[in-house]
Amino acid sequence: MDKVDYIALFLEYLQVEMGLSRNTQQSYARDLRLFCKALGIGEADLPQVGRSRIIRYVTDLKMQGRAAATIARKLAALKAFYRFLVGEGFLAADPAEAVEAGTKGVHLPKVLTEDEVRTLLAQPDVTTAEGLRDRALLEMLYATGMRVSELVHLKREDVHLDLQYVLVFGKGAKERIVPMGSVAARFLGRYLAEGRPAFFVKGEEDPGTVFLGLGGQALTRQRVWELIGDYGRSAGLLKHISPHMLRHSFATHLLDNGADLRSVQEMLGHADISTTQIYTHLTNKRLRAVYEKAHPRK
Repeated sequence: MDKVDYIALFLEYLQVEMGLSRNTQQSYARDLRLFCKALGIGEADLPQVGRSRIIRYVTDLKMQGRAAATIARKLAALKAFYRFLVGEGFLAADPAEAVEAGTKGVHLPKVLTEDEVRTLLAQPDVTTAEGLRDRALLEMLYATGMRVSELVHLKREDVHLDLQYVLVFGKGAKERIVPMGSVAARFLGRYLAEGRPAFFVKGEEDPGTVFLGLGGQALTRQRVWELIGDYGRSAGLLKHISPHMLRHSFATHLLDNGADLRSVQEMLGHADISTTQIYTHLTNKRLRAVYEKAHPRK
């Protein structure tokens, strides 16, 4: 059976149905063929391309330093092409419909270096109950990549220090198991045994959450943000530190040190691997910077 020439059919549609000029048709065709080349696929495979690969392509263009107008034009060609495939019955759903040049995959998250993380985590005074809590909190955010909302709702029964993992309930009440390192487990164990009891108020019921504030109530998201910002300033870090930055650093450092993307996706609780793929661009960007600085024929 002969393969369908989707690009030729699309160009015919642009000419006959849309009345577009020959130059516009050629521009669309060129952008579609460059898209195929970038993905390493044949033109006949275009209907099999999913949303995550289109997002990755747009991100790659951004990382290459392409102008915003160029990225917008290339994405417009893809959107028009996939709308055509849906309209002609070649596809049931449009993979490019929800992709925008300025959304996921374009704005890279900010991360800390490994040295900056070590400096930040060393700030709390672990001779006090609050300092011990804060050190355990920082260690857990970096060791597990949890969202701050997941951290403040973490229950004592979901912590398994002996096996060094926590049971996390993420977006949509989805449950996942996330390992933690021995350092995080050690500080968390110390906090639970020595620090947490100091937050109790006599006669009050234990809320059951791991991290408590004054008055024995569960620590709030806002308070975690404040604490991390304060420790960032005391560490002398110029970056504005947030809980999200520790999550981003967790993912980036795992990938920097050889972790596979699927495992990182699972630990972060991402439903779509295209969300996790953004971190590969951070590692690629860093490698490029090292190359440009060190290679004699850059």
